[in-house]
Amino acid sequence: MSGFDSIVGHREIIEHLQNAIKTDKVSHAYIFNGETGCGKKLIATMFAATLQCEEQGIDPCLKCASCKRELGKNHPDIINVVHEKPGSIGIDEIREQITSDVEIKPYYGPYKIYIISDAHLLTLQAQNALLKTIEEPPRYAIILLLTNNADALLPTITSRCVILTFKAVGDSLVKNYLMEKLRIPDYQADVDAALAQGNIGRAEKIATSQAYSELSENALQILKHGNEMELFELVEVIKELTHDKQSVYDYLDLFLVWFRDVLLFKATREVDSLVYKHELNDIKERARSSSYEGLEKILEAIEKAKVRLQANVNFDLVMELLFLTIREN
Repeated sequence: MSGFDSIVGHREIIEHLQNAIKTDKVSHAYIFNGETGCGKKLIATMFAATLQCEEQGIDPCLKCASCKRELGKNHPDIINVVHEKPGSIGIDEIREQITSDVEIKPYYGPYKIYIISDAHLLTLQAQNALLKTIEEPPRYAIILLLTNNADALLPTITSRCVILTFKAVGDSLVKNYLMEKLRIPDYQADVDAALAQGNIGRAEKIATSQAYSELSENALQILKHGNEMELFELVEVIKELTHDKQSVYDYLDLFLVWFRDVLLFKATREVDSLVYKHELNDIKERARSSSYEGLEKILEAIEKAKVRLQANVNFDLVMELLFLTIREN
């Protein structure tokens, strides 16, 4: 953990939190809403550390006893709520870790801060139990609800919280982060950033995973040599390569990036803005053989394939229609 300046993106949220600290207008309850891996937990932890920091600044000093406790994950007044069942957070866990604990004054710092990750997993009973604490909190209590779906929380809870929505981080920021922090080569960082779609956590996972590297290479081979295979063979290849639903979407996202590059090159003849710069010869060839209308149809077909798979339409049929569109255009 370091200062807020080390966080990639989310400047509006960081400024909001720092301003609340500076003006002594910290709310008793926040909802951090954004997809998994976007940085909610990192910012929540840093916010909590800053509030408890003995220097009382707008960044954690990382040197005082309080910051050292948080760095060691043993600060008694920063409580990360845990749950045993993977699919839900029950009323017993909220009672034990929050409602029965919150009346005890802070042991060490000025606040007692409760961080609830995956707050969308709170059962209805657990939310109702939590509601009383949110409605009438002790002055020292702060509750941070982290979720990828704020709509799963009761309106009576959301109306009493400050809701901060985490947006996608720009591709250039993600790319720079991968190159500077993880030493990912330029061309690979382009692909990884495009596939991550503004999510730093996902970008790290993609960049450091051998499986993603193989997936990216397989996707390129399918795109470059698909015309040499029968439709049913292409469907079988994809079926063999995708062992879970997420990997299917990863392939479709890579197809999107590739064909967007083809369309961009056809329209501008510029190379610098391409994600797949290192595949320029194949991009040129595809741009030459496809019309603007054909490329738009392919991009539309890939998006349709994602929607159909989410709706549980037959996998073979979805893929056959997609590859047919790619082949015809």
